Amino acid sequence: MVAPRRKLDLRKTLFLLPNMITLSSIFCGFDSIRISARAGADGDDFYRASILLVFALFFDLLDGRVARLTKTQSAFGLQIDSLADVISFAVAPAILVYNWSLYQKGTLGLVVAFAFVAGGAVRLARFNVLTMGEGGKPTKPGKYVVGLVVPGAAGILISLVVANHAVEGALSGPKYVWAIMVLTLFLTFLMVSTIKFRSFKDLRFNARSVALVAFAVGSSVVVSLRYKPAFVLIWLLSFYVAIGFFEMFLSLPKRRRERAKARASAPPTT
Repeated sequence: MVAPRRKLDLRKTLFLLPNMITLSSIFCGFDSIRISARAGADGDDFYRASILLVFALFFDLLDGRVARLTKTQSAFGLQIDSLADVISFAVAPAILVYNWSLYQKGTLGLVVAFAFVAGGAVRLARFNVLTMGEGGKPTKPGKYVVGLVVPGAAGILISLVVANHAVEGALSGPKYVWAIMVLTLFLTFLMVSTIKFRSFKDLRFNARSVALVAFAVGSSVVVSLRYKPAFVLIWLLSFYVAIGFFEMFLSLPKRRRERAKARASAPPTT
């Protein structure tokens, strides 16, 4: 008697797909740490480590979209994605930027690098709490996220190392170490801040979005021609941060009116 063949559970198969993409991001972060730890003075190893993290960024963009497309979002996916971000976009970039530049300031550079890791971990823990629905399942992404996303902060540091390779190591010397240290601390602050940044999950095709995309593309061409193509990613990520600050300042009058209205409607204290 022939045993009945088991049917393939397509949903379970699809569930594995976004998690395999997330694991690919973790591998890129792990291998980047390995390369950064043994990097030589010529800078080629740092460039290879930064390129691996660029691939990790790509996988990070892909896994969530695949999960939403296949309707396989889960509490497990939320947790493993956060763990991947801690490894690939907090620990790996911190080790990369420390061994590339911050080591020149000894213990202070080490503290700054660790602060970036700690800020990323705090940001991800807060994100999990804010986006966790019933049963631990992730809720639908909103229009804004609180604090700069960890991959965005890491992307700026990673793009600096990529750009450094394009300018033959000019950014890794003692001339720029203080600037890189301040930038790392600033990005740490943005991650743990309450500044709201657009998630672009609800991006619609309208005049405003077309104008924004057109400006981003046009300005990127200018940056590429005036400097080097490797600086385009720095510009785009900096532009994203600038949008967050611009919208924060625009919303200040509205917040003041809401607070004044709340105080006026509050019952008098005895």
